[in-house]
Amino acid sequence: MTVMDNVNHSLELRRGNEPRVDSHLHPEGSFRVEDHMVPTGREEIWRFTPLRRLRGLHTDTPLDGDGMGAEADLPQGIAVQVIAADDPRRGSSGFVPADRIAARVWAEARTVWAIDVAAEAVVEKPAYITLTGTDAGVASANHAILTVGPHAKATIVFRYEGSATLADNVEIVVGDGAQLTVVSIDDWTDDAVHVGHRHVRVGRDATFKHVDITFGGDVVRNDTTVEYASPGGRAELLGLYFADEDQHIEHRLFVDHTAPKTKSHVVYKGALQGQGAHTVWIGNVLIRTVAEGIETYEENRNLVLSDGCRADSVPNLEIETGEIEGAGHASATARFDDEQLFYLRSRGVSESEARRLVVHGFFIELIRQIDVPQLEERLKATVEAELDKNVSRGP
Repeated sequence: MTVMDNVNHSLELRRGNEPRVDSHLHPEGSFRVEDHMVPTGREEIWRFTPLRRLRGLHTDTPLDGDGMGAEADLPQGIAVQVIAADDPRRGSSGFVPADRIAARVWAEARTVWAIDVAAEAVVEKPAYITLTGTDAGVASANHAILTVGPHAKATIVFRYEGSATLADNVEIVVGDGAQLTVVSIDDWTDDAVHVGHRHVRVGRDATFKHVDITFGGDVVRNDTTVEYASPGGRAELLGLYFADEDQHIEHRLFVDHTAPKTKSHVVYKGALQGQGAHTVWIGNVLIRTVAEGIETYEENRNLVLSDGCRADSVPNLEIETGEIEGAGHASATARFDDEQLFYLRSRGVSESEARRLVVHGFFIELIRQIDVPQLEERLKATVEAELDKNVSRGP
């Protein structure tokens, strides 16, 4: 079976007899780069993104750079290998590029990684895969396929560090009855540009958790999509981000309920401080006609710590059937709570420490849900470092 045969088979499985649902947020995909026009910024899916700061990833800058290093720390039960571009595992998730950058990565990625978790393996320790940028002056492309066998259990941590211009695609296939947690950490230096696409296919009665953490980089735009292969699948998408001066952080999510009795839960929280700090969160849930008995909820909260910041938050629900258990969404963007600050200061807490306590309280519930103790401590320290740069100096 060729790559394209596998892709077409996956699409048939995903779509079944479902009619195509037109969505301005998720246009029909294509593997052909020429089918995707160069974005101008007037398109709905690009209107928030600073295209001039993408260093040509969306146009024709060569993606053949050698500016990324990779290393893996893998417990027993997880294997990583480099595979050929025509390996049939590519496209096994049902992934189809929905924009020009994703299509370019599919066509031009010099390295394709396959990460496999054996069926029924119970991997107690997290696996760490670290990609380190060494040169932001060249553009690189990576493609990875993470496959988790039926009834396996694992946690995979992707760490992005250093200085880079990177576009990547990550396909994730969660087998029937499997439990997978994926943590993605963008902790770049200030000059990095990263445009990432993640596509997840959740099997029957499988559980998938994704934790998306973004602190570093000049421009980071991550696009995460989820679909369901069979009934009973669950997806939990958590996100935490902190934007500094002139930093652009954008998260776009699409949960496509393609099977009945499936569940999804999305919670993203972000903080902003500094002139020109900009965050974007676009959430969309599509409930297809076959997706009866599903439950879904999406939520985004933003905490603005100073003047000169901008937080765009757009939740969406597209419902094609009324036979559902529940569906809802919420979004809120608020300034730092002066009443909380006054309350703490009136009890002898300094202003800088009071601000730290409020921001830690805003993030801590989400950090605890990661359920990876080593990462929880690291994230608390990272939030503290961000507060040293920002909150302690006040608005």
